[in-house]
Parts: sequence; C-alpha cells; structure tokens
Amino acid sequence: MADEHRDANRALWDERAPAHAASPDYAVQRFLDDPDWLSDVVRFDLPRLGDISGLRGVHLQCHIGTDTLSLARLGARMTGLDFSGVSVAIARRIAAGVGMDVDYVESDVFDAAIALGEGGFDLVYTGIGALIWLPDVRRWAQTVARLLRPHGRLFLRDGHPVLWSIDEERTDALVLAYPYFEQAEPVRFDSPGTYVETDVVFTNTESREWNHGLGELITALLEAGLDLTMLVEHDSVPWEALPGRMHCQDGEWRLVENGDRLPLSFTLQAVKRARALS
Repeated sequence: MADEHRDANRALWDERAPAHAASPDYAVQRFLDDPDWLSDVVRFDLPRLGDISGLRGVHLQCHIGTDTLSLARLGARMTGLDFSGVSVAIARRIAAGVGMDVDYVESDVFDAAIALGEGGFDLVYTGIGALIWLPDVRRWAQTVARLLRPHGRLFLRDGHPVLWSIDEERTDALVLAYPYFEQAEPVRFDSPGTYVETDVVFTNTESREWNHGLGELITALLEAGLDLTMLVEHDSVPWEALPGRMHCQDGEWRLVENGDRLPLSFTLQAVKRARALS
C-alpha cells in the first residue's frame, strides 16, 4: 500500500513540475537573468540559516531545485534529491542554464542515505511543504541522522501541523477538519489545480498526505540522535494556504484577520550528536 501511495504522489508531482517551472511563482527566468537572485523561501530563511559557505549540503525533496540553487548561491556545495524524475530533470536544466555546479539525484527520500552515502553532509535542508508527503516521520528522522556527519545540522521550515489540520474551504471560521497527529492511512485529496498560477489542466489530481504533530517530529529527531537547537513558529507561509483569507507581502502570506490565533509555519533546527546518549 505504501508503494501505491508513493506512486500516486509521484505521478502528481511529475505532472505539475513543468507547470511550476513555467509559472512566474518559481521565478525561473529571474534565476537565469540575475546571478544574485534567491528564492523567496531561502531569503526568508536567511536570518536563521546563517553563513553556509563551504558547507556540504543536501536538500531533501527539492522539487525543481530553485531553493537548492539558492543555497548554492550562498556558498554551500549542494545536492538536491527528489523522487520525481521530471522534477529532477528540470532542476538539472535550470542549474545548467545558470552555470551552477549542483548535483541532483532522483531517489525516494527514505533511500537517500543509500543514494548519497552516510555521514557526509554538514547540512540537511528541508523546505516548505515536504513533510506532509511522508508516511513515517520517525523513519525520515533516521534518514536525516544517517546523512549528517557528527555535529552536522538539520534546517527545516515547513507548514505548521495546526495549519495542515484546518479546513481551507471554510471562510467563516478556523475549523479543525483533518488529523493533527500522524495516522497510518493518509488523508486523500482530489484537487484539479496546484498552488501556482497556471492554465494547465491536470489529469493526476489525487494526493495522499500525512500530518505530523510538533511533538512527534521533535521526539523522532531526539530518538534518531539529534538535539534541538531552534524552534520558531511564524505567522506566515509562502503560499496562499487559506484562499480568500490572506494577504501577501514580500513573498509571505498572512491572515487578514485574527493573525495572532494560528501558527502558519515553523522553523526547526537540530544538530546530530557526536555519540548516542547512554
């Protein structure tokens, strides 16, 4: 069954990757025209990310690689990994177009340590909208630990699990409609569109998604041998998560009303221990 869920999600991302690359939301042309251009996501991360020049980094679930490329422009030696072959091919073309040496690898995230080797990375980066595609956050945390060298760092910003629980179709109230905690079976959504501006009509419309509570995520990382060094909750996300109820400024979307009632995203950092706790 797990393979069936993964295959459905991969078909969805394979079909959407070209539309995302063509959309102004991903600003591919800006990357080609401006050697200093960074994605909105990475620019938001900069105050917490710090100096990454010279670090060997891997971006898990990198999609078409614009965030990966942005990290490389900040001086890191980056590898991007994604399970969508179409996404990886587009990421390689973008990197070649801007003359950047970024390695992109097609692999399921749970096989990342097999595909890339163990213990070789100073930085594991995971960006917005990645964790909901994973059925098992503990297995993911173990993968992160296997990739990192001792004292290596995980940097994660993602949608807040409370946000993922909200019914996005309700505009009259903030209503919890979906599980906050990880479930064995995914929530299935049938959506004909995507989160960027496009006229493309898609045929693969069903997604399979899992939420993971903050406690589950932190516990998984601690059990995998990482120590938490940062947890910041934000009142914004880089897409219109609740349509019709948000406004955008500098690439980040916030609630128009009652913005103090709902965490929309979070940044988490953790460092791999030199040795396991006794």
